[in-house]
Amino acid sequence: AEQGHAQARAMLAHLPSPTADLPECMRDQPLAMEYDDTALIFAQEEAEQDLGNFVPANAGQERIAALVRDIAPEYEVNPLLALAVIRAESNFDPRARSTKNAQGLMQLIPETSVRFKVKKPFDPAQNIRGGLAYLRWLLAYFRGNVPLVAAAYNAGEGTVERYRGIPPFTETRAYVVRVMQVFRRREHPFDPTVTDPSPAIDRIDAKNAREIWR
Repeated sequence: AEQGHAQARAMLAHLPSPTADLPECMRDQPLAMEYDDTALIFAQEEAEQDLGNFVPANAGQERIAALVRDIAPEYEVNPLLALAVIRAESNFDPRARSTKNAQGLMQLIPETSVRFKVKKPFDPAQNIRGGLAYLRWLLAYFRGNVPLVAAAYNAGEGTVERYRGIPPFTETRAYVVRVMQVFRRREHPFDPTVTDPSPAIDRIDAKNAREIWR
């Protein structure tokens, strides 16, 4: 309806407000994984096994994968998730720049670069650090729900909250599928001390995220 679809607007007139709170019995419980501060945030063996599923297409991808493998543990993010985002964002081009001025391997917009203290977004190591810091924050914000994290990386966390799940945008939904085709895990451990969960987390439709990727 917001995109101007006439039939959708007509149907919307007969539906309750999308901002109305659902009763508790109709809410899907958000995904959550316990944080164990006695170990790495993700299981090291699982991360290594996941990374083994990534086959670099060329020497450039091999170098980027090695960087991610070295840096990701510092941010407690599974390296394969970072590689999935890199593939979806820039297809491993460190000089990539979008029409919206997203820059580098993980396509950081200038505001995100400032937020995570990235001074040289076209430097592969700095860009990866910024992207990993953002993924770590999103994982805590959406309680380890990987499809929601991918959607928020593409469309922004506020958009995910507004639509109570993955937004109905073709680009974002295709983006989530591309990330999940590489990572293939719907949940990722998260550190709840990084940030408070989304204020809308109890209203986000977890079923919506599951239906995009099974």
